[in-house]
Amino acid sequence: MESGDLRIFQAVAREGSITKAAQALNYVQSNVTNRVQQLEAELEIQLFYRTNRGMKLTASGQNLLEYADKILYLLDEAVKSTQHAEHPAGPLRLGALETTSAIHLPQLMAGYHKKFPEVKLSLITGDTHALLQKVLHYELDGAFIYGPLAHPDIEQFTAFEEELVLVSEPCESNLKELLARPLLFFGAGCSHRARTERLLLEEGITPNHIMEFGTLESILGGVSAGLGVSLLPKSLVAGRESTGEICSYRLPEPYREVNVLFVYRRDLFMTNTFRTFIDFMKAPGSST
Repeated sequence: MESGDLRIFQAVAREGSITKAAQALNYVQSNVTNRVQQLEAELEIQLFYRTNRGMKLTASGQNLLEYADKILYLLDEAVKSTQHAEHPAGPLRLGALETTSAIHLPQLMAGYHKKFPEVKLSLITGDTHALLQKVLHYELDGAFIYGPLAHPDIEQFTAFEEELVLVSEPCESNLKELLARPLLFFGAGCSHRARTERLLLEEGITPNHIMEFGTLESILGGVSAGLGVSLLPKSLVAGRESTGEICSYRLPEPYREVNVLFVYRRDLFMTNTFRTFIDFMKAPGSST
């Protein structure tokens, strides 16, 4: 079994399609098909179910994928460790909640890049669940997500502390009346949405309507236009509140404070690049 075969298998498993995997790898589609078939013949097991909707892993395929993720990750880290052993350099793949990306990371990443310009930083945004899965599957080196979190394969520490507030258009109202309005959030994995639903249950309020948006700006725009209300970090909305675009309301104690964790795999190969990023992040004043 060659590493190239595992990369092709991993791509097909992740994409769920021979065609998409070939495009992602820049391979000829027939080559991908042949390599998957050869791997199945070598192992004498079926790795995929072939359906009209694409390729779905069998139980044996799912087991192999877990090992393939680890093997390919270690191979990539071995290469990085020889190329960037002394000075921080090379790729550093990070993920973050969109609110964290907007509030905390611009200055942090700019400062790190200024000090270590040879590091190739990349950042994607998503919800807590999606980012955690990417860390677990070795697709990200680390990610900023909401806690609390208990996972045997994850190391974590608190990166930032935030206070959440309910935001609405400028108006005279109270918290309970505002919670009865339409709620504007990201998709189903949004941590703020889950917290609001718990608050509504405690207050005995039936959700009026939940609207899902793809970006932070669209949520803020909808709130300021009077479309509904949302739950957001206080530091994020302070600027718009000072200009009179929106108003914020303090939440009850159990729903107010939230920690943003930085998480990474326990078995992560600690390159000098990754270690210096953690040290830089923990240094006093690095994100202020």
